[in-house]
Amino acid sequence: MSDLYDRDFYAWANQQAALLRAGALSAADIAHIAEEIESMGRSEKRELINRLAVLLLHLLKWEHQPARRGRSWLLSIREQRREVAEVLGDNPSLRSRLPELLADAYSKALLAAQRETGLPEHAFPAECPWTCEQAMQEETA
Repeated sequence: MSDLYDRDFYAWANQQAALLRAGALSAADIAHIAEEIESMGRSEKRELINRLAVLLLHLLKWEHQPARRGRSWLLSIREQRREVAEVLGDNPSLRSRLPELLADAYSKALLAAQRETGLPEHAFPAECPWTCEQAMQEETA
């Protein structure tokens, strides 16, 4: 079974789903199934961090480059808020980790803001100036 996992993941996944549906747990590749389930959880967490990072990037640009504010940034902010809300709606247990995930996202957003704006590092706060609730509020931008 591990050979199929390494050779053809799609076929392995379908085979494992069929075994689980049939209740044939003893024939299932439990170790790899558990690994894939954990991987899916990590993917959801990464998706949330990435969405938060884009949101925070545009909020930073909005705040630190007022002369360049435009519809594109505003629409990106709105879109990311919806995406963050969707990921949290699908994975409510991630809410308890928001402070940690927001800090991770801010470090990514900070680097991107420095790169995209050309502003020096000290132009931006060292730590995220918004809570998740504040970043998600429509009034923020």
